[in-house]
Amino acid sequence: MIIHRAFKDTDAVEVANLVKKTMLTTNIKDYSKEYLENDLKKLTALDFIEKVKYFHCYVFSDNTAENKIIGVGSIGAYWGKKDESSFFNIFVLPEYQGKGIGRQIIQTLEQDTFFKRARRIEVPASITGLKFYQKMGYSFKNGIDIIDDEGLYRLEKFNRTE
Repeated sequence: MIIHRAFKDTDAVEVANLVKKTMLTTNIKDYSKEYLENDLKKLTALDFIEKVKYFHCYVFSDNTAENKIIGVGSIGAYWGKKDESSFFNIFVLPEYQGKGIGRQIIQTLEQDTFFKRARRIEVPASITGLKFYQKMGYSFKNGIDIIDDEGLYRLEKFNRTE
């Protein structure tokens, strides 16, 4: 069974290793090793500890595998705005991909206060994750379907207004 909880600083090394393994196994199909290694310089254990001061980060564990962390996802304010939020660092270990864990991560993030208060949520989507986010209801920001200077697609979803 997959369970989730808020990220703790003691998770940082395991989460950074999960992200590294996922990027170098899954994302390597769409990006050069040099690009990924450069990106990983900003995804260290210390970076995760620092980022959770501003984001809400959740870890997902397989409680049948000694509570091994198998997925991670974060949400926070989009450039400090109160009415816009963004997803960050959504990763699932390669051996657990295709089993609905990514969907669980998105569903959890969509229940977070950063999501609920926002009228718009942005996702900086990798080439690798594009189709997944589209299946989850996110579409190209301003209809622009090309990757940006960071090698990412910008996707968005609008919340219903009350």
